[in-house]
Amino acid sequence: MRLTLKTDYALRTLLYLAKQPERLASIGEIATHYAISENHLVKVVHELGRKGFIDTIRGKGGGIRFNPATNEARVGDIVRAMEDDFALVDCFKDPAPEHPCLLTGDCRLQNILDHALQAFFSHLDQYQFKDLLKEPAAAWQTIQFQR
Repeated sequence: MRLTLKTDYALRTLLYLAKQPERLASIGEIATHYAISENHLVKVVHELGRKGFIDTIRGKGGGIRFNPATNEARVGDIVRAMEDDFALVDCFKDPAPEHPCLLTGDCRLQNILDHALQAFFSHLDQYQFKDLLKEPAAAWQTIQFQR
């Protein structure tokens, strides 16, 4: 599983804003801090605001700030909100009639990958966003790997 840049930038933005929750920040400031594309970050910030993870203030003296309610959001929910597609392989998508899957009925891969995706989200759902803000040593002590 690989997360898109949109989700990566969204998580970085939330982490940046959460460390100074009362202060208004700018997109340019965050882009500079992480050395990422400001143009791409504009789209990410728009979506974060639309989905309620951050507050956006327009006009002179405006900016963006962390929405404190995001602390309670599960990390998996943030990832789900930002990602557009969880089709790990083409057969997860609705196959086009002109390109049917030749393995349908004989392949167990789709089921196995679906279980893996569910396990990925199950693990992310064990953590709230506020858990990402803990000291690294403290955060690692709470991780429970299950096999």
